Amino acid sequence: MDLTRLVLKNLLKHPLRSVLTAGSLVIALFLLCTLRSLVTTLDAGAKAARSDRLWVQSAVSLFVDMPQAYVPKIEAVDGVVEACRWQWFGGYYQDRANFFGQFAVDGAELFEMYPEIEVVAGTQEDFLAQRTACMVGGGLARQFGWKVGQQVPIIGALFPHPDGADVAWDFELAAIYEPTARNFDDRTLFFHWDYFEETLEGSDMEGVGVGAIVIETAPDANQTRVMREVDALFANGPQRVQTTTEAEFQAQFVSMFGNIPFFVSAIGGGVLVAILFACVNTMLMAAREQTHDIGILKALGFTDGKTGRVLLAQSMCLCCLGGGGGVLLALALEDGVAKIMGAQFPGYEIEPSTLVQALVVTLAIGVVAGAFPAWSANRLRVVDALRGRD
Repeated sequence: MDLTRLVLKNLLKHPLRSVLTAGSLVIALFLLCTLRSLVTTLDAGAKAARSDRLWVQSAVSLFVDMPQAYVPKIEAVDGVVEACRWQWFGGYYQDRANFFGQFAVDGAELFEMYPEIEVVAGTQEDFLAQRTACMVGGGLARQFGWKVGQQVPIIGALFPHPDGADVAWDFELAAIYEPTARNFDDRTLFFHWDYFEETLEGSDMEGVGVGAIVIETAPDANQTRVMREVDALFANGPQRVQTTTEAEFQAQFVSMFGNIPFFVSAIGGGVLVAILFACVNTMLMAAREQTHDIGILKALGFTDGKTGRVLLAQSMCLCCLGGGGGVLLALALEDGVAKIMGAQFPGYEIEPSTLVQALVVTLAIGVVAGAFPAWSANRLRVVDALRGRD
């Protein structure tokens, strides 16, 4: 007898139960892939960080500005090649729900320090030449349907326009970029520091400080010494600073979300344990219902091992069907999840290691769920099985 046909026939005896069990596995493995990918996405920023970039921020908080006079002093430190000012703008496009990152930056320094910025529409020269120009990531351009040359009005929440809180800052989209590394997301708008500063002249916010200063160091520079010297420059104020590597700076944002790895592991682990119990219960019911069939197979000459493998194969088939469906669903919805979670988890993607982990979990559930019924079938005597006793 063809064991494959036998396994399929047994599974189709109760199609609803099989479909529900496989469906629960689809959901469980989809959640496992998605939750695990959130963690790997957060870690990817730190892992892909450049070793020749340092970040300077206020020692009090990232949300406390530093005086602009700090920039030339930092550039004078031995080992520092150049510095780039960054200021979080905190505005929104059309509606407050349209949240994404906007930064006033030194444009020329940004391109020099971030080779992972690849302009795919418009040109770098156009962005640098126009005072009111802005550059956006491809993710934003796709979301809002922006094209090079159009006006992008942003309402300043943290920095209202001097002409009125409801007056938008008008930017002309001069370039669209795609990042070539996962430490740089595709959902950010950059505009010129000079335009930012000049617009605020004469207003209550004139003389705004710098939120963060990015430093590029020389290839032979001692990073620890540079960080120590920069911190020492402003140890006595007016605003103490904290200099960190780019990897450490990225890790700060991970810590803002709390202990995500533990949280995700707890949720994923709980879901998998619940699904494991469901699969074990399904296979135990299947084994009980097939007791008479097992007796007939043994009476026809099937060995104990072969009858046990029938039940184990049923479990593996059911779990692989559901687990494989969950992995495929996670891959199919990858772009959709990336759009939804892009603001909080820029660069979201499912890594191959996550897929391998999901498939290993699927196989493990199949083996565990089918092991006990298979063991029981091995021990079952023909007489007891034909009598319908287990």
